[in-house]
Amino acid sequence: MVNSAVSSTMAERLEELGHISADRLRLFPSPGTATVDDLMESNTHRKPLCELIDQSLVEKAVGFESSVVAATILAILHNFVAPRRLGFVAGADGMFRLLPSTVRAPDVAFVSREQLPDGKFPAEAYPPFAPDLVVEVLSPGNTKAEMSRKRVEYFHSGTRLVWMVDCVDRSVAVYTSPSAVSILNEEATIDGGEVLPGFSSPVADFFADLDFGAE
Repeated sequence: MVNSAVSSTMAERLEELGHISADRLRLFPSPGTATVDDLMESNTHRKPLCELIDQSLVEKAVGFESSVVAATILAILHNFVAPRRLGFVAGADGMFRLLPSTVRAPDVAFVSREQLPDGKFPAEAYPPFAPDLVVEVLSPGNTKAEMSRKRVEYFHSGTRLVWMVDCVDRSVAVYTSPSAVSILNEEATIDGGEVLPGFSSPVADFFADLDFGAE
């Protein structure tokens, strides 16, 4: 992971964070000095939602279209996970502490029962583990470098499966490692692999609500 002490300019900091736009980087507290408490304070009293990345508060890229698709995927996963008591499914304001200096907020996340301490629901606001499955729905403000960095962090922290969902192409990039990927289009069926055995869904169902009102 990137060492925040290396950054000496704002341009370097933005590059390290994945070439994100400057308006997403909070300047208070100063980048490279933010803590988990700062993150909690910000997310309690300010919008939009922030993630903590290398001790910097970074606003999460959002979009209405991506939010709708994320909600649909959450519902599809929840309908499979909940009746089988396999664990739980969280939305975008469910955050995970992947590293001491990094807290991420996947758009959708599945955590298996095996990850729960003593089988109990975690008490922490930001549980200190990585989800088994992460779903990131691309928003207009996301960059390729940013999403690549996210994948590395997730897998480094223990995530086993990542879905990167593209609303424009209506496709899902299925990652089993930071670089091992297969692309599924609307005609394909996606499954849960070793993370959610038995789960399957038409990829088209992820985007069904985008056709609302179409004849």
